Amino acid sequence: MTYFAAIDFETANHHPSSVCSVGVVIVLNGKIVDKMYHLIRPEPEWYSYWNTQVHGLTAADTENEKVFSHVWTLIAPKIAGLPLVAHNSPFDERCLRAVFRVYQMDYPDYEFHCTCRASRKQFGKELPNHQLHTVAAHCGFNLASHHHALADAEACAAIAMKIL
Repeated sequence: MTYFAAIDFETANHHPSSVCSVGVVIVLNGKIVDKMYHLIRPEPEWYSYWNTQVHGLTAADTENEKVFSHVWTLIAPKIAGLPLVAHNSPFDERCLRAVFRVYQMDYPDYEFHCTCRASRKQFGKELPNHQLHTVAAHCGFNLASHHHALADAEACAAIAMKIL
């Protein structure tokens, strides 16, 4: 793949609509041409202890941020017509669909590709697991800030450029 947008969401709690941050990396002609990161005020607007332990975000980080529908107006034009790539894409697609429902937005049936599934096919038992940081390292990308949405989207883009 040489044209795509790698995307990663972090959520505030167990609700897939509780997107609290998004990272997007746009790849055109096999080169990264744009990166975006946004904090988002989640819906529902509460943070579980476990989610905060994973990504470090709290209600204080997002209480003054824009809601998803506003943030998406900044992202949507930049990814229009591009397939979306995510590591464990069912999670990210579920989040995107859920938050579109919450804000009563028309979902444009984005095309998703999964670097986790692709890594299982490409590397099989060569890797001890197919978690993002493991696959990224195998593809030569140093994922120093795992679970930061932009860092994870950058890792996903690096993987996609190698194996998709």
